[in-house]
Amino acid sequence: MEDQSQGTDLVKLSNATLSELPEAVLRPSYDRAKLKPGIVHIGLGNFHRAHQAWYLHRLMQSGAALDWAIIGAGVRPHDATMRQKLVAQDCLTTLIELDPSSSFAEVVGSMIDFLPIEQGNGQLIERMARPDIRIVSMTVTEGGYFIDPANKGFDPTHPDIVHDSRKPNQPKTAFGAVVAALRLRRENGSGPFTCLCCDNLQGNGDVLRQTVVSLARMSDPELADWIDLNCTFPNSMVDCIVPATGPNELALVHQFGIGDQAPVTHENFRQWVIEDDFCAGRPDLDDVGVTFTDDVHGYEAMKIRILNGGHQVISVPGEVLAVKTIADCMKHDLISQLFTKVATEEIAPSVKPVLGTTPKDYVVLIHGRFSNPKIVDTTRRVAFDGSSRHAGFVIPSIRDGLTNGTPIKGLALIEAAWARMCQGTREDGSTIEPNDPFWDELRTKANQARENPRVWLEMRQIYGDLADQPQFSDNFTKWLNLIWDEGLETAIATYLAQ
Repeated sequence: MEDQSQGTDLVKLSNATLSELPEAVLRPSYDRAKLKPGIVHIGLGNFHRAHQAWYLHRLMQSGAALDWAIIGAGVRPHDATMRQKLVAQDCLTTLIELDPSSSFAEVVGSMIDFLPIEQGNGQLIERMARPDIRIVSMTVTEGGYFIDPANKGFDPTHPDIVHDSRKPNQPKTAFGAVVAALRLRRENGSGPFTCLCCDNLQGNGDVLRQTVVSLARMSDPELADWIDLNCTFPNSMVDCIVPATGPNELALVHQFGIGDQAPVTHENFRQWVIEDDFCAGRPDLDDVGVTFTDDVHGYEAMKIRILNGGHQVISVPGEVLAVKTIADCMKHDLISQLFTKVATEEIAPSVKPVLGTTPKDYVVLIHGRFSNPKIVDTTRRVAFDGSSRHAGFVIPSIRDGLTNGTPIKGLALIEAAWARMCQGTREDGSTIEPNDPFWDELRTKANQARENPRVWLEMRQIYGDLADQPQFSDNFTKWLNLIWDEGLETAIATYLAQ
């Protein structure tokens, strides 16, 4: 299709222009003017719009859930940019599904407003306190829940948390805003709402409960007890590969004839598994493919270990070897074989099957999803925030392997490759720009580890006691020395030959 990005034929996305969109573009069949809010979503980025918002949109397309529309929200200054773009187009989003054999576009209309981003979050608190809001969901990244890395409990010492505990009516964090809104709801009799975490965390509902209740307890113990007793925090598992939006994605939406400032591309796979524990009701999402089950842990363990862990298995070597995208990593013979061997022999043995899927079948599924050439997902994006992602997605498989007696050599190689990556240069000499909230510390440790590999493992906040486990630490040391002496490709080839 011809790129019309420089022409005048683009239809600027808005409620008024929906009927003018090209015939091939799917669009809302429901009257958006009749939608009423039921959900506030905090942290509204690409993933939410391609995943949760899409499921709700599909339900609305059937004529249901018209009182469950989404109000977007954010608590960080950079959220204002997304708000500006979306409000200008009536909070509509073009989703472009990138199937290996074809692509198509759909305009999603389940979001009807985006609250202003402001210091103190007064409008967010007031909106969540109204009785029509029955679910507050959020995507704030895996590392955003103020978890103490040493004991996995709540960290009350973070400056933002200290601020929220001292000024609970002018909070900085999403969790402080939730606590403040629930305080108002308790006072005015509106009752509790469900807090729904949509981040890639094992037991994410339990983690969200810990953060919200613990923060409330710092300023109002009685309120904390009320929240813990009355609000629900269902665990959930979310899955869809959603790249960041850049020039290529903007050009692609223009090829469909749509003037969208914030389009989203995504793969042709989605999954959402949730505990059915909603204190104030929920939309009938099971009618559009959402799985409600008491065994969310089984699904999330499979996904977090194999997909999210697998992302680190390929993105870290990809960064070191200057392979730009995940699909290109899967075309790289050594990296592709590395993923298959590590996922099949070292990760899958610690993962239990779920209804209809075995871990080995899931490895094959993920291999195909990672290989989709239409998904331009950068290794840099996937390797971002390794201090959280390795701790959450990779190291649990190492611990299970040590406990169960299954191989961990490949996982030790991945950790050594990460230490090499955090040194800050690729093997071609190019610079790896800071890509972690703790990049300066990681880079310092990575440079020290070049001479003494154990320095890297002494980051107890990430590795705990793994430095004291010879089966892991000896393999890590061997791999890091080999990587520095002969290069990462040689190290991978050595592992594959074992």
